[in-house]
Amino acid sequence: VIKCKAAVAWEAGKPLSIEEVEVAPPKAHEVRIKIVATAVCHTDAYTLSGADPEGCFPVILGHEGAGIVESVGEGVTKVKKGDTVIPLYIPQCGECKFCKNPKTNLCQKIRITQGKGVMPDGTSRFTCKGKQIYHFMGTSTFSEYTVVADISIAKIDAAAPLDKVCLLGCGISTGYGAAVNTAKVEPGSTCAVFGLGGVGLAVIMGCKIAGASRIIGIDINKDKYAKAKEFGATECISPQDSKKPIQEVLVEMTDGGVDYSFECIGNVSVMRAALEACHKGWGVSVIVGVAAAGQEISTRPFQLVTGRTWKGTAFGGWKSVENVPKLVTEYMSKKIKVDEFVTHMLPFDKINEAFELMHSGK
Repeated sequence: VIKCKAAVAWEAGKPLSIEEVEVAPPKAHEVRIKIVATAVCHTDAYTLSGADPEGCFPVILGHEGAGIVESVGEGVTKVKKGDTVIPLYIPQCGECKFCKNPKTNLCQKIRITQGKGVMPDGTSRFTCKGKQIYHFMGTSTFSEYTVVADISIAKIDAAAPLDKVCLLGCGISTGYGAAVNTAKVEPGSTCAVFGLGGVGLAVIMGCKIAGASRIIGIDINKDKYAKAKEFGATECISPQDSKKPIQEVLVEMTDGGVDYSFECIGNVSVMRAALEACHKGWGVSVIVGVAAAGQEISTRPFQLVTGRTWKGTAFGGWKSVENVPKLVTEYMSKKIKVDEFVTHMLPFDKINEAFELMHSGK
């Protein structure tokens, strides 16, 4: 058993608490990882807020991490002690019907136990003050050591800087893949990206790499426009600058609507606007943001009858075990940006400050 520091969420709506936790050794087909770097994501904040129907407490959150394999359980063959890895919240077992289908990346092998905050055998590897602590998204990267299933791990280039590539565990991969895998943006197309946080910037990067000629960034926070333009946005607009609904503004700006739109916020009314900003006949809108529990989307069916397509994406459509190492290689060869997404580096005990920076849009 390893004793180490972790940020424990004892209950919903309260700040994280830095505690000493015990991390049990990995069982069969499990891997224990020393986490070197982790990032914060809105999904962690969403669960911490209490709005997540799958949220269990007390829990160790975190799903954007990178580290080194400390030990492996029985039967683990794909990684060994000392390997450099990224834990994966969407695993890839290679055996389920989802893994065998090229149309999806949603491996279901451990989905039920992962959603309940436990390892595939139904138990937890974390304890603190004599209490069992739940796992989160199969990763729990807000701990100096964590245990993951062997199908939830990608072995990456040992030379990769872990304080950067941890972002490929969720945000950057999700946005980039939404553009290149889910939407399949084509050269010369016009795109609209709603929400210019990390995921939105990654979508913009993907649209640019795919050859889009016009990329419109949409956010009410104008402080985000300069960064969006660095990533490839050709212009940025705020919905608050017009009395007309944003979809009407975009349809007028683009002679009938955009070819591709992306919702990167998790707001159902923005999802509707993103669809309705698409061009009749061929426009495709991709939902990337996660809406709160129980919310529903709506539009007039005529929007779809007249040739628009509504799609969704999880982790950008990447089959995780095979593609995350390739994304690291793309970063190392400067095909995709990663360093530019990092605005602040904080010591682990300042993790609550990291959440404050995220909520304030900084």
